[in-house]
Amino acid sequence: MDNNIKIFISVVAILILGVIGAVIFRSNNQSPAQSGQYNEFAQCLKDQGAIFYGAFWCPNCQAQKKLFGSSAKLVPYVECSTADGRTQTQTCIKKEISGYPTWEFADGSRLTGETPLETLAEKTGCELPAGEGAPVSENTGVSSDASVPPVE
Repeated sequence: MDNNIKIFISVVAILILGVIGAVIFRSNNQSPAQSGQYNEFAQCLKDQGAIFYGAFWCPNCQAQKKLFGSSAKLVPYVECSTADGRTQTQTCIKKEISGYPTWEFADGSRLTGETPLETLAEKTGCELPAGEGAPVSENTGVSSDASVPPVE
C-alpha cells in the first residue's frame, strides 16, 4: 500500500477516535437529571397528582418543559400526539384534552396554555427552590394554546 494512503487512513482513524472520545467525555460530564434545580418541585407535582398533557410538535409545550430545565425529565408528562402528528392518542381523547399544554390536577381542575411555575406551585402546594429565581413565563396560564389535530 502506498505511504500516502496509509497516512490518510491513519489521520481519518485518529479523527474518528477523537470525535468518539469527545462525545463520550461530554456525555460523562453532563449534569444528570438528579442534579436539576427543579427536581424536588417536579417530583412534588407528580406526587400531588398533577399531569402535563402535551404534544411533541407544540412550541408552547416545549417552552413549558424548558421552564423546568434539566428537571423536565421528571415532570409527569403525557404525550397526546400520535407519531405522525396528525391525531391524538386514545388516552388524551378519553381525557378530552382540547389544547396544549394542558395541566390537570388531582381535584380535576385544569389549566391550559404555558403555565408559570409559580402558578403550578400555588395550585399544588409544592414549593419552588428557596432563593432561586424561578423562571417566569410571560404567559398567565390562559393563552392561545396549540389546538388538537382532528381525530381521523
